[in-house]
Amino acid sequence: MNVILASQSPRRRELLAVVTPDFKIIPSDIEEIVPDDVAVMDSPEYLARIKAQDIAKNYPDDIVIGADTSVILGDVILGKPKDRQNAFGMLKMLSGNTHIVVTGCAIVKGDRCVSFSVKSEVEFYPLSEDEINAYLDTDEPYDKAGSYGIQAKGALLVKEIRGDYFNIVGLPIAELNRRLNEFV
Repeated sequence: MNVILASQSPRRRELLAVVTPDFKIIPSDIEEIVPDDVAVMDSPEYLARIKAQDIAKNYPDDIVIGADTSVILGDVILGKPKDRQNAFGMLKMLSGNTHIVVTGCAIVKGDRCVSFSVKSEVEFYPLSEDEINAYLDTDEPYDKAGSYGIQAKGALLVKEIRGDYFNIVGLPIAELNRRLNEFV
């Protein structure tokens, strides 16, 4: 079974290696535009599907895995920050609140596609401006949805999680493993 990960995320690469040690990485460069009629909570699964299908059209005999993770507060998706000020604003919004992390996954081979989403809740401690600025002084927040990474220093901001930790990192490996086993 040839497996392709349609993502350049180093975190997803590490996590997929737990599920299957042998895979190729071919990131999709498709424009990530979500139609207005797709609900906020369904956006990650939609994006995972279009990424996987984009790569699968050139590799019809391989299994392609797409994934997308969103940090959602209320009905607002907090994407990757544009700059320090944007990251500060996101962390200020998350401070003292509980948000949802949704990772959508898609498994595609030829015309066959199975997709699913996993949701986890993350509660942040109330954060002072000094705490936020100290975290922003690291390189962590700038390439991550919601401006934090739970797998390193961002963990110091988190009071509690409910759900799959690996989902928050970017790939719900237990669910993905089960779906892959059903797929093949």
